Amino acid sequence: MLKSATEYSVSSGRILAGLLGAPIAHSASPVMHERAAAALGLRCHYQLIEIVGASPHELKFLLEGVRRLGFSGINVTFPYKEAVIDLLDELSPSAKMIGAVNTVVVRDGQLIGHNTDTTGFSRAVSGLVTASARGAVAVIGAGGVGKAIAFALASLGVSELRIFDRERAKAAYLAAQLQDQVSTSILHSVEDAVLGVAGIVNGSPVGMLPNRGTPVPDALLHAGLWVADAVYSPLWTPLLLAAKAKGAAVMTGRELAIYQAADAFELFTGLTPSSTEMGIAFDDAMARGHSASHAA
Repeated sequence: MLKSATEYSVSSGRILAGLLGAPIAHSASPVMHERAAAALGLRCHYQLIEIVGASPHELKFLLEGVRRLGFSGINVTFPYKEAVIDLLDELSPSAKMIGAVNTVVVRDGQLIGHNTDTTGFSRAVSGLVTASARGAVAVIGAGGVGKAIAFALASLGVSELRIFDRERAKAAYLAAQLQDQVSTSILHSVEDAVLGVAGIVNGSPVGMLPNRGTPVPDALLHAGLWVADAVYSPLWTPLLLAAKAKGAAVMTGRELAIYQAADAFELFTGLTPSSTEMGIAFDDAMARGHSASHAA
């Protein structure tokens, strides 16, 4: 049972946080945040808020509960990263620019949206981008996480972003958002998007359990690529397994999951958590089969 709002605060040593999305029943976020808090001498309860098909009215009602019940904040994952934007009191500059929110902080009764997918992915992928001389990258998927990934890659100075989404309007909108930061192109097919690139990032849900598909046909993968996936349920998606078999450098969704969670924890509490402790918690959860959908 939830305690009263007055019992939750960093100063009291108790933190209430959570995750809004669907499906999230096996999210690794609770163990990461709770272990990070314990390492700092705090107690954290991380509540899963799984709602399928929530309407704007229902989301508003849920967020009002977050405001009033003593939450330090919540993470937001698929499919609500864009839907919550108009329901918040304020957006950080980066969340406003990206048009997607994965972290909502409660501060002085106000709901403030942030995007730690961008900061987390930037930390996770910087080594691969540097090693590939900041060559062109294909981003598959232009939804909430795809947007964050694209902005992260732009901030790392890649030479070009090649964007593909089955909904072409989404790809066009993202390209327009990025036009002042990086050379972008909108492609009609995955085949066109990956032609001649240095790296590929899957920012779509394709490959996330129970889906066992891949967003990129195996024949397009080769040893000269680096390939990353935002999905971490399963950790080794069909795309990553195929890329590894072809000799490509690969990055699972592990680092994004950990770094975005660490950045969110710091926003919730004002304290810097141990990424190492969060990584141990993530690995334990994966070993037990409690994998998450997208990085929360």
